[in-house]
Amino acid sequence: MMSTAKRNSNHQKKDSMKRIFTLLMLLLFTGSLALTAKPRKAAPVLQPRVEPTFWWAGMKNPHLQLMVHGQDIGQSRVVVNHPGIRLLSVTTVENPNYLFIDLDLAQAIPGKFDLLFQKEGKTLATTTYELKEREPGSALRQGFNSSDAMYLVMPDRFANGDPGNDAVEGMKENPDRTDLRGRQGGDIKGLRDHLDYIADMGFTAIWLNPLLENDMPATSYHGYATTDFYKVDPRYGSNEEYRAFAEEARGKGIKLIMDMIFNHCGLEHWWMKDMPMADWINQFPDYQITNHVKTLNQDPYASAYDKEQFTDGWFVSSMPDLNQRNPFMATYLIQNSIWWIEYVHLAGIRMDTYPYPDKEMMAAWNDRIREEYPDFNIVGEEWHMNQAILSYWQKGKSNLDGYRGNLRSLMDFPLQSAVSTALRDPGTGDLMKIYECLANDFQYPDPQNLVVFPDNHDMTRFFVQVNRNAELFKMGIGFFLTTRGIPQIYYGSEIMMNHTGTHDSEFRKPFPGGWPGDAINGFTGQGLSDSEKEVQQFTRKLLNWRKGKEVIHTGQTRHFLPWEGCYVFFRYNDQEKVMVVLNKNPRQTELNTGRLAEMMKGCTSAREVITGKEISSLTSLTLPPQSISIFELRK
Repeated sequence: MMSTAKRNSNHQKKDSMKRIFTLLMLLLFTGSLALTAKPRKAAPVLQPRVEPTFWWAGMKNPHLQLMVHGQDIGQSRVVVNHPGIRLLSVTTVENPNYLFIDLDLAQAIPGKFDLLFQKEGKTLATTTYELKEREPGSALRQGFNSSDAMYLVMPDRFANGDPGNDAVEGMKENPDRTDLRGRQGGDIKGLRDHLDYIADMGFTAIWLNPLLENDMPATSYHGYATTDFYKVDPRYGSNEEYRAFAEEARGKGIKLIMDMIFNHCGLEHWWMKDMPMADWINQFPDYQITNHVKTLNQDPYASAYDKEQFTDGWFVSSMPDLNQRNPFMATYLIQNSIWWIEYVHLAGIRMDTYPYPDKEMMAAWNDRIREEYPDFNIVGEEWHMNQAILSYWQKGKSNLDGYRGNLRSLMDFPLQSAVSTALRDPGTGDLMKIYECLANDFQYPDPQNLVVFPDNHDMTRFFVQVNRNAELFKMGIGFFLTTRGIPQIYYGSEIMMNHTGTHDSEFRKPFPGGWPGDAINGFTGQGLSDSEKEVQQFTRKLLNWRKGKEVIHTGQTRHFLPWEGCYVFFRYNDQEKVMVVLNKNPRQTELNTGRLAEMMKGCTSAREVITGKEISSLTSLTLPPQSISIFELRK
């Protein structure tokens, strides 16, 4: 018989084996569950948006501020590791979906590097950023000046080079060629296709109405309701196509001027759905429309209430008013303008609605651009007929309130109005309006740097302004191409484009020949009337003559009181002298030059530029009816 101790030992061994077996089965079962269970989802990875989208090493000002937008990005820690880059600060704001990163690039070298966004030791997102190398001589680029003649083009209305981008999936507005208020389909490819035409006409600069994305539900063709400040609207093309166009234009001796807007954006801008701060947009959401009284910037008696309503009110209900007093907004806009200058190699900026943004920020912007590009030029749109209002903004003006505007150039609306009225109104005495307008040049620090023009995209076409009189039209075009300043011609004016309606879309009709099937082609002359061809040739001849005339670019001006229906002015320097005569009389006129002796002394002959006719005696000049005559005087 087995002893009691032995039986107990055997039972213990059996119990131990059972426990081991049970444990093994449990482990196998648990492992099986682990293999078949669904894995836990990882925390969502942030997809931050970073603007500016890239930058350059070697800028004069080494400071760069990045705006970063992403879900809860404000809760992360930023890590930057690249030779020469110093992280100055990271600013969180009231919206946790934003960060503002300040970097010092004084010692930075070109290259790509990672921006790491970390939390509790884990990297939530990584974004690759790039510092590009600047093109040689970038800082010394030559801006537009009085040697240039601008061609103002509305891209949607000039030429459709790529019908494939007329409608873009996901965008709110499709083309509608049956409605002038709808998109017509013009694009960057169309502009490139006709660069030779623009160069042959004699233009040396192109000002394009805004090309940036305007993803608005209607009337988006004009471009003044930006929805992405770093992206060309895909219905025009791409950023790369814009840059290629600029390079090709530069190769043909044509400078590029970009239309920008600091005052407002489009209501569909991406940040309107998730703004960084409550004061990013003025008067949001309970806004008022601006009072549009531009003299409030200069008025020494203006109320604070009225001034605030002008600056902070919205331009229209679809264009939220940007708050340039917010330092992050101000930096964003300034950097954006520098980004486009550097990326596209701009020679100038036309700033829309110039008096509406915060004027201190605008002065600082001008200083910042001049710091980076000493010879760059900016022209501001101050649509007012009082020279005192315009001159307030120009660099060098001493203002009673101490304001330093720092803006180099302005659109000369007073002169446009004076010329249009003087030519349009009956009688010959109205030429005095031109004389008196130019007599007010004493108010400008630099009248030679004003942009002069017969019309633009916001007004009735000049041909209509002068009652559709082709001779008066040529007088006006000739005047603007020979007076002081920088001339700008609106696309289609060279073929005397016409309209009957009064809506601004009528002033912006498509250029004939820019679309397949057009019966009239302004580029080739097919279908143009004899009068339209004559005006085109007249404009081409004067533009190409002007290109080589230093006396017109920088010469001094002397004019005489209009008399007997004629207005005479001279452009002159030490080497050359040109006399321009506007004869408004409806008949041939004999001009006795005796009263012009102070300017004609020593001159014995001349060549009339438009006709090429040689003039052997200057005692009396025969002037065609309603005409402009341009005489190159000779000793």
